[in-house]
Amino acid sequence: MDLPVMPPLKPMLAKPSKTLPDGELSFEPKWDGFRCIVFRDGDEVVMGSRNTKSLNRYFPDLLEPFRASLPDRCVVDGEVIVAIDGVLDFDALGQRIHPAESRVTMLAERTPADFIAFDVLALGDASLMDAPFTERRVRLEAIADGFAPPVHLAPATRDRTLALQWFERFEGAGLDGLILKPVNDPYVPDKRTQLKLKHVRSADCVVAGYRIHKSGDGVGSLILGLFSPEGQLWHVGVAASFTAKKRVELLEEVADLVLEDRSAHPWSAWMDAEANADGSMPGAPNRWSGANGRDHSWIPLRPERVVEVSYSWATSGRFRGTTKMLRWRPDRDPESCSTEQLAEPEPVPISEVLGAR
Repeated sequence: MDLPVMPPLKPMLAKPSKTLPDGELSFEPKWDGFRCIVFRDGDEVVMGSRNTKSLNRYFPDLLEPFRASLPDRCVVDGEVIVAIDGVLDFDALGQRIHPAESRVTMLAERTPADFIAFDVLALGDASLMDAPFTERRVRLEAIADGFAPPVHLAPATRDRTLALQWFERFEGAGLDGLILKPVNDPYVPDKRTQLKLKHVRSADCVVAGYRIHKSGDGVGSLILGLFSPEGQLWHVGVAASFTAKKRVELLEEVADLVLEDRSAHPWSAWMDAEANADGSMPGAPNRWSGANGRDHSWIPLRPERVVEVSYSWATSGRFRGTTKMLRWRPDRDPESCSTEQLAEPEPVPISEVLGAR
């Protein structure tokens, strides 16, 4: 492979914004998928992830579509998604990251992926990294004339009113906000020079366990649960990103709740290795880092404390994106914390998003 922009390359990122700021901006739906920079040089294709690892073995179903849709020599930034019944499904996407080739092959047939292109970094012998986004977008739209499903062009607009309509409407398709791109900016790898506007909500959750921080000091994440209408406590996600001081405080805060008899915990069966096979249980290893020796064990707690957390959105009864602890709620009984708190928008087909202009 010999391109003007070569792998490995970390993608340009976005930092949170609470409003639509002033300035010349281009607005795009924010996709809930796996970030992917595609490098194509003839028949050779490399799919680079956000952390520069190759996605080729996990999404073999996209390699031929890239050869058919993309220019012979190019570098295109975008997102790999999986849609089930026309709506984004992050759980199904996550299942594609599996060590067994036979399972990857099977899932490539059952839950095929799509690719949403939203930037172009190189064409032919020319790097476009230093070009303003407006120019890169024009070049991307030109090559998009050759796109065919499962390769798509991300919709974009300079109209703020339309962007806010997208923000509200497209959540129902599994999208979690807007990306705001300064139109005159170059492409800056691994820097948060763009902005993202996301939905922010809160919920009161039961603290059912915790993991020790990777440093070994204090709580790294609180494992959260909510009660179903049938009275079962379901795992809905974790709250993390604590300061060093807060990690130690939390460890002291929950010390009296630690269960010595793990069989008494509502999720005791989840502590068996077999229960973690699909990756959805609290102690399941991360598919991205399962081979790096990290400890994915967790400490069960008596589910007696309630914490309020902020979250962007939820699907299928689980939090998506970053979930942060706001405060303890000593005034709430754990049994009152139900899954009915989670607002899930009216479904919108992904075809409506892709057709937006």
